[in-house]
Amino acid sequence: MIITTNHSSDHRAVRELRLNRPPANALSPELIVALREAVEAAPNNGARALVLSGGPGMFSAGLDVPLLVTLDRPAIATAWRELYSLMHALACSPIPIAAAITGHGPAGGTVLALFCDWRGMAEGDWKMGFNEVQVGIPLPPVILSALKRQVGARQAERLGTGGLVISAAEAVRVGLVDELIPPERVVERAVAWCQSLLVLPPQAMTATRHRSRADLAALFDQGIERELDDVNANWWSEEAQTVLRALAEKLKKKK
Repeated sequence: MIITTNHSSDHRAVRELRLNRPPANALSPELIVALREAVEAAPNNGARALVLSGGPGMFSAGLDVPLLVTLDRPAIATAWRELYSLMHALACSPIPIAAAITGHGPAGGTVLALFCDWRGMAEGDWKMGFNEVQVGIPLPPVILSALKRQVGARQAERLGTGGLVISAAEAVRVGLVDELIPPERVVERAVAWCQSLLVLPPQAMTATRHRSRADLAALFDQGIERELDDVNANWWSEEAQTVLRALAEKLKKKK
């Protein structure tokens, strides 16, 4: 099972979606689709809020590069389209989503957290950030726009252009993460954050949340097909393929 679903013992309206693809919760096409489907189905299955979590010490290491470099062009195009659909589902979710960043969460892990409503990260020597430039891929415009929304234009430029992966302490300092939490309490705190919204008058909270996140949802309203074409072209560029294949070999040796 690549996603484990749990209900909070304190509040069954809060549902935890735990990434469960050892060892690194790397985002395979299968996991991306399963997570999107779980996010989209949750409100119709009684959930009033979601917590997205990982395992101890590992939220998600991002895209499964060793797997993706084996795929052909149509499969890669489908994978990118599904990733955009997942970002859209998170951005436009009718119920709040808290990211419980239980450890390392670079690249795609940071992307998942970025499109949630709130981000709590485990204290410790964990890393997150956007290393796309390091692997020869320009940071996609939708992700860069969401990053600007979260941390401001100057920090987004610094993090994105530099392909920086930063410490948990720096992530909270620049506003990429909302709160640092003892590791054993990250999910508990994320549930509590969800509960703090659910005790509010629901119509007022939901309407204000919808208006507050309208700019994030609007990133997906137009130009996405052209952006996907560009993202695919960048993936298949000589520069990106050289770096990605070298990275894939390095990661294989670590297993």
